[in-house]
Amino acid sequence: MSPDVLVIGAGPAGSVAARELARRGARVRLVDRATFPRPKVCGGCLNAAALAALKAVGLGHVPADCGAVPLRRVLVAAGRRSAELPLPGGMAVSREALDAALVREAQAAGVTFRPGTTVRTPPADTVTVLATGLAGSDSRPEPHSRLGAGVVVADAPDFYAPGTVYMATGRGGYVGLVRVEDDRLDVAAALDPGFVKSAGGLGPAAEAILASVGWPAVPGLAGRPWKGTPALTRRPVAVAGRRWFAVGDAAGYVEPFTGEGMAWAVASAAALAPIALKAAAGWDDHFIQKWARTHARLVGRRQRVCRVVARVLRSPALTELAVRVLSLLPAAARPVVAALNRPPVAPHGSPV
Repeated sequence: MSPDVLVIGAGPAGSVAARELARRGARVRLVDRATFPRPKVCGGCLNAAALAALKAVGLGHVPADCGAVPLRRVLVAAGRRSAELPLPGGMAVSREALDAALVREAQAAGVTFRPGTTVRTPPADTVTVLATGLAGSDSRPEPHSRLGAGVVVADAPDFYAPGTVYMATGRGGYVGLVRVEDDRLDVAAALDPGFVKSAGGLGPAAEAILASVGWPAVPGLAGRPWKGTPALTRRPVAVAGRRWFAVGDAAGYVEPFTGEGMAWAVASAAALAPIALKAAAGWDDHFIQKWARTHARLVGRRQRVCRVVARVLRSPALTELAVRVLSLLPAAARPVVAALNRPPVAPHGSPV
């Protein structure tokens, strides 16, 4: 028997959407081409907005159950200057642990999970949710978009202490480092394609940016098994079509700073569930526009702040100026920090 809803992609957006649909009585099949637990290119950060979104759907316990590390601050460096900013209420956790836990929560709600599965043609009578990440749907990279890259390191200098997100910025991009639940160092970067090419690869590019701010080198970083992503900042041609909806990164993405993408993924998945449920009960093309409007109100506005931050980070002169100002006046960052950590609000006005 075909499911009512097929969810493709078992990251946070896919697992939460599948769980919310199953809790509402739908027959849901969740598939992913990977086997779990699996590594993921991600900084491993959940900011206050992401944690609030998880709590709103009854999953607030999951990060702590995974052993997530509480975060207190962000240390941003440009050139030889650095600025310390507060990061209220955030947590760091590996995607291996978090994604596997969210899949288990979906299964507990009645979702059928099939890892190691690729879907070429969804059943014609099934509503499909595309939660396939940056490579999903038909999103297109924006000009000057950077590549994502990541690796997890078991042996790292003590300088990179738990509770802090370290952000090293340079002419070719930026590198974020954070300790996760098993004390490994999660290293994630957003890098200019030309800089990666001139540096000789993802690892050498990240190593060069860390050296440019004078932070301790991570042993063997250049030769580690880095994983890359397509261009990070991208717009979809559409977020929905006949009998399908895109959610999470597949519905558009902007270079993140400290966990914003996770908040968008969870909040949009929760908002999609009631729409997809009605669509499964009886399709009407008006659901396409309904999800497009809902997604724009819920996620589109919040991405504007990240667009501004991303544009600053693409300019070495602006980045160095911003870090210089913040090193002298940290309070200047409060409006941006507050905007990035504000809990998502559903279109009807209540927290997601």
